[in-house]
Amino acid sequence: MTALLRAEGVSKAFGGVQALSDCTIEVAEGSITGLIGPNGSGKTTLFNVITGYEQVDAGDVYLGGRRITNAPPDKVFTAGIGRTFQLTRVFSRLTVMENMIIAAHHKERGGRQGRSWNPFARAGGPATRRRAMELLEFTGIANHAGALAETLSYGQRKLLEMSYVLMADPEIVLLDEPAGGVNPTLITLLADRIRELNAKGTTFLIVEHNMDFVMGLCHQVTVLDYGTAVVTGPPELIRTDHRVLDAYLGTAEEDDDIPAA
Repeated sequence: MTALLRAEGVSKAFGGVQALSDCTIEVAEGSITGLIGPNGSGKTTLFNVITGYEQVDAGDVYLGGRRITNAPPDKVFTAGIGRTFQLTRVFSRLTVMENMIIAAHHKERGGRQGRSWNPFARAGGPATRRRAMELLEFTGIANHAGALAETLSYGQRKLLEMSYVLMADPEIVLLDEPAGGVNPTLITLLADRIRELNAKGTTFLIVEHNMDFVMGLCHQVTVLDYGTAVVTGPPELIRTDHRVLDAYLGTAEEDDDIPAA
């Protein structure tokens, strides 16, 4: 399969700490790819350099054939990469619908080179609100459209954040611990919605500590250790690969995120 997203030889240090070291990953177009590793292995840093929240020290990032290395976050967003965060980032003092309209404003302002213009061209107009309601219904939180975002549960905020990202019709969505702190019912709903979106052509790269979620959802899984991609493969091989077990060695008593052997 063709790689939609590639990070090639990416390195990033914070002072004396090497967060990423010559890290190379590929996300195949149309796939659901997982990114796992022990705490501190560089997963969120990799998300940050891909999406422009951190600058790389070396290496390059490509979306399709386009180099987006060190592009600012708004340019990355309008290029076709949507992203959620480990700690949700929604506008808590605005309503759920107002959050969705802000996402449409971002899309309208940035546009998308080489792609057709969004059908809900005037952000905040009837077409935008219809699209927003469709997405809120899709994620199961439409009945909260008029509520302030701060009144939502943590799991519902995660669903709002994903709905917000989908307003931009991204080619690829990066999800940072989507199942973290979410109750089992919402985790099941989230997995179902990811599969449904993927079946319609959306590509996903997912950082997650919930191994049942990753192994049951992803087509391919890449394992990071000390800022480097050590192995990539289908879930059934990742579970038993000695490099994966070595990467998690020493965390067994502290973490519940070790792949089953």
